Amino acid sequence: MICGVDEAGRGPVIGPLVICGISVNKDDLLRQLGVRDSKKLSRNQRESLSEKIEKVAEEIQIVEIAAEEIDAIREEMTLNQLEVKVFASVINRLKPSIAYVDSADVNEERFGKDILQEIELPVDVISRHRADETYPVVSAASILAKIRRDQVVRRIGQEIGEPIGSGYPSDPITIRFLESWIERYDRLPPHTRKSWDTCSRLLRMKSLRRIDEF
Repeated sequence: MICGVDEAGRGPVIGPLVICGISVNKDDLLRQLGVRDSKKLSRNQRESLSEKIEKVAEEIQIVEIAAEEIDAIREEMTLNQLEVKVFASVINRLKPSIAYVDSADVNEERFGKDILQEIELPVDVISRHRADETYPVVSAASILAKIRRDQVVRRIGQEIGEPIGSGYPSDPITIRFLESWIERYDRLPPHTRKSWDTCSRLLRMKSLRRIDEF
């Protein structure tokens, strides 16, 4: 049994971090499906593939970590350390003989060793940068993680009642939404990672504008 683990939503300022693990006996069927890095697929392609992935997977584990949880956890550990612990917990549940993971650390070997220290069973951990481009089982995990995060972000937008974009700091719609919300309510909106530099910068800009009004 092998598994692949990947995440979606490491960098966004809005919404959760989603980590997905998928186990299969062999990756032959995934190769036949043509799975690849979720970032290189359209939304329709991801959704079509996700249904097929779910049919060939032995088991799927998905963990959502909300923005508020991320802020609280980052007071005690780095984002890399958080991912190590969650990746390891997913691998523990899937019980593979080999686990392929997409390294979040610049040092891929260190990331793998850190995960291995948290695992309670005998398993080989293969940690690589861009593993979602190399190993079909990681590609499949990246697709399912991306779909789940997109679903959550859409629900957040519906809850708030206005466009929030993708949640990434590089998204102009997301930044306009944050600026507008801060201007109206003098605080950050729900589901926002308040510990992110983007939030600190936008709040400082609001404070500076207020000072300029005097």
